[in-house]
Amino acid sequence: MTERVLKEIHRILLDLLGRERCRESFEDRFCASYDGSRQSVIPDLLVEPASREEISKILEACYARSVPVTPRGAGSGLTGGAIPAHGGVVLDLSKMDRILELAPKDLLVVGQPGVILADLQRRVEEEGLFYPPDPASSEFATLGGTVAECAGGLRGLKYGVTRDYILGLEVVLADGCVLRTGCRALKSVTGYDLTRLFVGSEGTLGVFTEVTCKLVPLPSCILTLLASFPTVEGGTEAASAIVASRVLPRALEYMDEQCVRCVNDFGEASFPAAAKSCLLVELDGFDEASVERDEERVERICRQNGAVTLETASDPQKRDALWTARRAISPALYQMSPQKVNEDICVPRSRMSEMILEIQRIGSEMGLTIVNFGHAGDGNIHVNVMLGDEKEMERAKEAVSRVFRRSVEMGGTLSGEHGIGISKAPFLSMEVGRKELDVMKRLKALFDDRGILNPGKIFP
Repeated sequence: MTERVLKEIHRILLDLLGRERCRESFEDRFCASYDGSRQSVIPDLLVEPASREEISKILEACYARSVPVTPRGAGSGLTGGAIPAHGGVVLDLSKMDRILELAPKDLLVVGQPGVILADLQRRVEEEGLFYPPDPASSEFATLGGTVAECAGGLRGLKYGVTRDYILGLEVVLADGCVLRTGCRALKSVTGYDLTRLFVGSEGTLGVFTEVTCKLVPLPSCILTLLASFPTVEGGTEAASAIVASRVLPRALEYMDEQCVRCVNDFGEASFPAAAKSCLLVELDGFDEASVERDEERVERICRQNGAVTLETASDPQKRDALWTARRAISPALYQMSPQKVNEDICVPRSRMSEMILEIQRIGSEMGLTIVNFGHAGDGNIHVNVMLGDEKEMERAKEAVSRVFRRSVEMGGTLSGEHGIGISKAPFLSMEVGRKELDVMKRLKALFDDRGILNPGKIFP
């Protein structure tokens, strides 16, 4: 972008939004330059629209001048999705943070993209309703960001991921045109499913201004179990056996030995210190007797797979303490080393034990510490390559490449929930064929022929 174009677009956006919501100071721009991946690119301008109309006018002006635009929620993503890789304008959607409608009879809620996910969940739970998608960052992640990344989270095994709960979207396209997809009904097969196309598109096809979400009844009975095992395989084999037994937990989380140690040192909870692996299992339902029957089956399966300790928590405070500790794993790992590379492969759940042993082998061969935790019920492994210093980065990249390749060879994927962004773009061809990639690029060009929306993401 030339200096002349920058001055011109700055003047237009300043007239539209005023100085308070069109910012050019280095401090403001720096705050919009990074996300949870710890990469950073300084944008030229930061704007804070408060309506669909303002977003439409901003995009229309930027489209006419081919100015890059990067939509931004809370910046909690882990693959560089909110980083303004080509500079230009960052579109901060945090001011669009209202729940527009809650319709209990229709089991739906309509929210703006800047609504904090946990705030939306707490609001619908006041009505005895439930919005299940539950990424670990839910206390600060935004609704729009979770839709853009198709966030998964702890409850994905039983309830599915974000795409399963989006009924409709209001989207502003690159040229400022407003598009509405889906409807308020529970099902529709009218034409192509544009809603699902936009979910998980990482801000490359359009900017969400309204999201219509499906709700379900809130389960009244919840019970959490913590099981510890003397081997790495004990936890993963127990998880596979639980699912195979037709028990469908609300959450089924795996933690390896180093996760347990870090969380204990972090002070969030006290997990069994001698464990080589742990499972955190949460059951829910509407009938206390059926939940208790599932609990008995889970405990029996854990013991059959070598569990040395079993702890049950039905008290809300005790449950919350366990899940707070689980959500603290990622920051707690920084006690081990100042840097880490965090990936989120997903394999068929029957091969999770094999994959974790393979990751350990790769780490051992390359002289790297690799810590694993994740959603055992759906094969989603968070692979954390711990770095003592920058000198280890090249080896870490090679290790990650080998992990990705083995995941795909096992019938899995490069990303279960974090998305591609910048970080995984170089590896996309491992999983996506040339023809399929060409179709994706043509879809991108159809919606954004000048390539201004979140450029530099997904495609290598």
